[in-house]
Amino acid sequence: MSGPLKGMQVVEMVGLGPAPLAGQLLADLGADVIVIDRAHAPADKTDVNRRGKRSVVLDLKTEEGRQAARALINASGIVIEGFRPGVMERLGLGPDDLDDHVILGRITGWGQTGPLSKFAGHDINYLGLTGALAAMGTANAPPPPPLNLVADYGGGTMFLLLGIMAAVYERHTSGKGQVVDAAMVDGVSAMMGLIHTFLARDQWSSFRQNNVLDGGAPFYRCYRTSDNLFMTVGSIEPQFHALLLEKAGLPAEHGASQFDQTSWHARSAQYEEVFAARTQAEWVEIFEGTDACVAPVLAFENVASHPHMASREVMIDVNGVSQAAPAPRFSRSVPEPVKSPAAVGGDTEEILASLKASSGG
Repeated sequence: MSGPLKGMQVVEMVGLGPAPLAGQLLADLGADVIVIDRAHAPADKTDVNRRGKRSVVLDLKTEEGRQAARALINASGIVIEGFRPGVMERLGLGPDDLDDHVILGRITGWGQTGPLSKFAGHDINYLGLTGALAAMGTANAPPPPPLNLVADYGGGTMFLLLGIMAAVYERHTSGKGQVVDAAMVDGVSAMMGLIHTFLARDQWSSFRQNNVLDGGAPFYRCYRTSDNLFMTVGSIEPQFHALLLEKAGLPAEHGASQFDQTSWHARSAQYEEVFAARTQAEWVEIFEGTDACVAPVLAFENVASHPHMASREVMIDVNGVSQAAPAPRFSRSVPEPVKSPAAVGGDTEEILASLKASSGG
C-alpha cells in the first residue's frame, strides 16, 4: 500500500497549529514529511500532528545548521512554515536564498502583507475580521469561539494545502517554484461565497440568530433533550421539513409557512418543548432511517462507537491513542497504516547522511 503522494518530499519548519496539521495530512497520504526541529525530545504518541513524519534537529543559529536546512529544502522542493513574515529571510531560508524550483508555503493569520502582517494573533482574531464570527452564536450573547477549526484549519491549513498542490501542478509546466501566501483572513473569506451571495441578494440579516443558517430558523439549530443532551436539526428542504414535523409530532401546517421569519421565534420555543420531552436515544430511534436531517450531538468519547462512524472507521486507535483516520479516501492509492510519532530528532543522522551522499560529500 502507498498513498497518492508517495514520492513527494516536504520540509516542515517546526511550529504550532495549522502548519503541523498540513504536514500531517500530507504525510497521511504518503508524502515524506521531514520536520526541522530545534531540540531532541522523546517520542510522544499523543502528538497526533507528528504522525508519519521524520525529524531532523538543526541549530539554525549556526551557519552549518542553516546550510543543512537549505540543502534539505532544495532537495525536497517544498517547504511549509508558519512564522511571522521575515523570519525565514533572517534565517537565510527565504525565497531568494533557495533554488528556483522550491515551493515555499507560508501560512499566517494576517498574511504576508498588510498593516497587521507583523503582529501576533490567533484564530478568533483572524475570524473576527472576516465577518464570519459576527454571524455566529446567539442573539444576546458575545460570539463564541468555534474552537480553532474555522480560521486556523479551515481558512489556513486547507488553503495552504490547496496552494501547494496548485503550485506543484504549475511547476510541471514552468519548472519553477513560487511562494504560496496562505492567510487565514483570505481563506475564511473565500469560504463564505454562499453567505456573500445571500448578502448581495439582501437575504441575510446582520442580526445574529435571525437567518436560516445561524440558528434563527427553528428547522436549523440544536435542541436540548430530556437527558440534557442535544439533537441537531437541519431540515431545510420542504420535503425534509415535512418529515421533521411528522416524526416529532409537530403541526403539519408549519410546512406551508416554513420560511416565514415572523413565526420563527415562537416555533423555536415550541420545538424546544417538544424535543425536551424525550431523551436523545429516543429521538435517534424516532428519526432513524429517515431523511428528516436530524442527528445526535455526540461527545468526543462517543464518536468512535456511533454505528455510522464505526462502520467507516472514521476514528482509529494507534497505540492507545484515539485519532482520525487519514482523509480523504482513494479507491487505489490506499495510504499505509498510521504509525505513532517517532522521537523528535530521531532521524537526524539518517537524513544528514543522505544529504551528504546526494551532494557527493
